[in-house]
Amino acid sequence: MKKMLLGAALALTAGAAQAADEVTLQLKWVTQAQFAGYYVAADKGFYEEEGLDVTIKPGGPDIAPEQVIAGGGADVIVTWMAAGLAARERGVPLVNIAQPFKKGAMQLTCLKENGIESPADFPGHTLGVWFFGNEYPFYAWMAKLGVPTDGGESGVEVLKQAFNVDALLQKQADCISVMTYNEYGQVLDAGITEDQLVTFNYLEEGVGMMEDGLYVLEENLADEAFKDKMVRFVRASMKGWKYAEENPEEAAQIVVDNDETGAQTLEHQTYMMSEVAKLTADTNGALDPADYEQTVATLLSAVSPENPAITKEPEGMAWTHEITDAALQ
Repeated sequence: MKKMLLGAALALTAGAAQAADEVTLQLKWVTQAQFAGYYVAADKGFYEEEGLDVTIKPGGPDIAPEQVIAGGGADVIVTWMAAGLAARERGVPLVNIAQPFKKGAMQLTCLKENGIESPADFPGHTLGVWFFGNEYPFYAWMAKLGVPTDGGESGVEVLKQAFNVDALLQKQADCISVMTYNEYGQVLDAGITEDQLVTFNYLEEGVGMMEDGLYVLEENLADEAFKDKMVRFVRASMKGWKYAEENPEEAAQIVVDNDETGAQTLEHQTYMMSEVAKLTADTNGALDPADYEQTVATLLSAVSPENPAITKEPEGMAWTHEITDAALQ
């Protein structure tokens, strides 16, 4: 009898494993604490509890999540709203289904010794800017300030910055783009103290844009089975994020354990996780429509040949609460 019960239990276990729904998540960047919630959800079994088999694909400088999902290489991606809306206008109908990051982390950090203490000091200086969709808030900010971006004494010189802090350290730029949870720490690690820096946060300057949201293709939301998978995926992911907030050191170790390149260190990932937790702490994952409207307004304020993110108000379903309403009830 015991053998029969054991056999039945094993059969049920095997059946449950076979029935797990596969989900492929494409990240915006490499494995790091910026995505800790997803790695924690996988490591702690939160996805498995929801009947999901989740594959997490790291990103990188040559990987555009919008192109990956358009080509069928992912079910859901992590990207910024600016890139998502730009892709939508160009024929890739992305929809934001959840927004784990409530606050924005992108900043412009300058050396005070270069004579910059406020935005009024920008003209005549070289500013490092990330591209590949990260340049949109910068151009919106310059448009708001009325500062030309074609160089000259009354304008600024734009340096297409690499995804590191070398441009500041090597005096190639007077200010560079940083994320609060990554490059800003690298500047400090290089021996530059906070009192030697002045930092401008895009959100505080009124040109903030929604970062790290979860996006799917609109056509897939017509499939009830797909929607059900996404409800379970978002629920487990947010559980992972909240666990990471409460256990930053453990979350950092999980990230390091999942870094196949071996490039990440526990010390830096712990720092990153402590900063990322500030961005996810005040949300349950549901998008705030006001944040969406600010992003759209910022993008439309800076339409130009060099900054063609979007040229008109987004049409159709750019975001939905349907998934988070079901996941978080």
